[in-house]
Amino acid sequence: MKKLTAVISASLLSSTLLLSSLPVQANLPFAVNGQELPSLAPMLEKTTPAVVSISVKGTHEIEQRVPDVFRRFFGNNRQQGPQTQERPFQGLGSGVIIDADEGYIITNNHVIDQADEIMITLKDGRQLEAKKLGSDAGSDIALLQVDAEDLVEIKIADSDALRVGDFAVAIGSPFGLGQTVTSGIVSALGRSGLNIENFEDFIQTDAAINSGNSGGALVNLRGELIGVNTAILGPSGGNVGIGFAIPSNMMKNLIDQIIEFGEIRRGVLGVAGRSVNSEIAKAMELKTNQGGFVEQVVPDSAADNAGIKAGDVIVKVNGKAVKSFNELRGKIGSIGAGKEVEITVIRDGKEKDFDVTLKKSEAANVEASSIHPMLEGAELENSTKSKGIVVGDVESGSPAEMIGLEEDDVITGINRTRVTSIADLRKYLKDHKGVLALNIVRGGNNLYLMIR
Repeated sequence: MKKLTAVISASLLSSTLLLSSLPVQANLPFAVNGQELPSLAPMLEKTTPAVVSISVKGTHEIEQRVPDVFRRFFGNNRQQGPQTQERPFQGLGSGVIIDADEGYIITNNHVIDQADEIMITLKDGRQLEAKKLGSDAGSDIALLQVDAEDLVEIKIADSDALRVGDFAVAIGSPFGLGQTVTSGIVSALGRSGLNIENFEDFIQTDAAINSGNSGGALVNLRGELIGVNTAILGPSGGNVGIGFAIPSNMMKNLIDQIIEFGEIRRGVLGVAGRSVNSEIAKAMELKTNQGGFVEQVVPDSAADNAGIKAGDVIVKVNGKAVKSFNELRGKIGSIGAGKEVEITVIRDGKEKDFDVTLKKSEAANVEASSIHPMLEGAELENSTKSKGIVVGDVESGSPAEMIGLEEDDVITGINRTRVTSIADLRKYLKDHKGVLALNIVRGGNNLYLMIR
């Protein structure tokens, strides 16, 4: 036994000496027996220049309530209600270039919310000031624009084609460390009811997502954008393998509305209800345990006009299954007003399809100042007859009132160039500076208003 131990010890010592004499090799070879090893590097070399880092600065109001016991020290003027104080803040996040020619960058609304200054850092080190074109707090999407040459854009994939188990790669700037890449798979689809956002239809992934990844890219193995990283679920705010991204199709629906109208024109179906579960299925004698059970249909709503009734179970939107009422709400909430969707319901045990034209939500968030600073304070809306841009309420004392805009004005041109939509106006102003002449139709008369 001792002899065997000695032999083994000598053998181990010999092996150790042999290994220690070999050079340390940390990198894998490019090929083994003539076969190239798989690598994400070629895809990432083309994709990562489209992902940017975002830093913001601004101020926000902090509400301070003075305890009753101390109020007498501050005098009578401070006894009524809470006090507010403005405090500066800084933040970090990520973004994705989706249009190199126009300089469009998408990110999360919470990354740039209340920011006075938005700076973009490209992968090549260039730093650019960005302008906010519009945002939607309900879905946590924002659109920025920069003016720069030689930008790299990312291709947008069809997120409806995703399957659980597909590989996914997250790109962003966690904790301000600079661009970082992590990989994983699509863990689940259609996640909702998490109370992270108002409209939820998330992709869940185990690719590591941390603070600072917000607004970054979730891509497939072809380097195409499948989602926008937006949230993590973890006890300490760090990665535990559960991250969420806004699907690319949902993002594109919302961004297209901002570009065209300057606001999110959220479509409304006009139903109230709840998610189907085993108890509801049993009580209503349903043959499905998933979907959105319709408890009420709003009179003269899109659903009412299409023929959907209380007691129907909505199971598909445009042929794609919905598992819950929250998922239904998230899908409908990203589709613009006036769009036609196919709603599949189960009624009396049979599937039935309805073509529904969504109506416009009363909630609007047009930001005229993102089009031009002197338009701030005016509500703008595209004419339904494509005759121009209709001016709604004009805030008293606002820049828009100062240049002479009035309610019911119709903007039909600028510098003798015809404009039929907010998108036309925004595009023209991007390339033209200095004094500008707005062609206005007011009460049947044409006039010009000068802005600079």
